[in-house]
Amino acid sequence: QVQIEESGGGSVQPGGSLRLSCVIRGITFSVHPTSWFRQAPGKSREFVAAVTTAGSGDYADSVKGRFTISRDNALNTVYLQMNDLKPEDTAVYYCYIDPGFWGQGTQVTVSS
Repeated sequence: QVQIEESGGGSVQPGGSLRLSCVIRGITFSVHPTSWFRQAPGKSREFVAAVTTAGSGDYADSVKGRFTISRDNALNTVYLQMNDLKPEDTAVYYCYIDPGFWGQGTQVTVSS
């Protein structure tokens, strides 16, 4: 059984930073690409960032240069470092691992 546990969400002011973590158990983590998605109120879930098994990252245009995705295969963990946060980054952030497992989400709120 795959278990996914996200943490690190919270409330910050614009320009602030947060680091999300996602621990994944019950699957051979190192051989699967992982991603972060987000869903803002009233909007569809959208892609944020993905990391390959080799550690190469891909990003949505809206977060390029501000967010960094990384993974630690020894800890079965994927991270999302979020800098220079904006109010439009407010959403529930979801961790995803191929071939189709989702976490429960963690809330990120950016507000002054």
